[in-house]
Amino acid sequence: MSVVSFGFSDSSRKKSRIAQFKWITVAGIPLAAILYQVYVPPFFSRLAYVELPLLVTVYFALMRRSPILGVLFGMAIGLTQDSLSSNPLGMFGISKTLVGYFVAWASLRVDVDRSRIRLALAFGFYVFHQWLYWFIGNSLLGQPLTFSWLETLALGVVNALVAVPLYHILDKLKVDQ
Repeated sequence: MSVVSFGFSDSSRKKSRIAQFKWITVAGIPLAAILYQVYVPPFFSRLAYVELPLLVTVYFALMRRSPILGVLFGMAIGLTQDSLSSNPLGMFGISKTLVGYFVAWASLRVDVDRSRIRLALAFGFYVFHQWLYWFIGNSLLGQPLTFSWLETLALGVVNALVAVPLYHILDKLKVDQ
C-alpha cells in the first residue's frame, strides 16, 4: 500500500518554504486592502464584489504556513475592517480569524505555490467566509441577513479569478532567504 503525502517530508524543507516579507509589506498591503474595501465601493459599486481584505488574509496565511500567525493576521485584518465599517465590531474579526486559521492549516498539507490550488483555496474560503459572516449575523447577533448560494458561488469565482494574478504580484514582494 502506497502513501500519498500532500505535506512535507521533513521539517527543514517545511521551514524553507515559509515566505518572508518586509514589515512594510505585511503592514501596508492589508491596510491598502482595507482602505480599498472601505473607500472605493461607494464610488465604483461593481468593485464592491471583490473582497480584497479576505484575499490578502488568505494570501499571507498561505505564505506563512502557521495557524497561529494565520489567526493573528485574520483577526487584525478583520477587526480593522470592522472598525472602519458600519458593521458590529467582531463580525469580520471572527470570520477572518477562522479563515486565517483554516487557510494556514491547509497550507501545511498542500503545495500552495500552484495557481490551481490558489484558485481553489480562494474560491472555497470566499464561500466559507460569506457563509460564516451570514451565520454570525443571524445566529449570534439576530440580524436579518440574507444568503444566496448562487450569488455567493458566482462571487466566489470572481474573487478567485482576482486572487490568482493578485497572488502572483504579491509573490514578487517576497524577501529572498
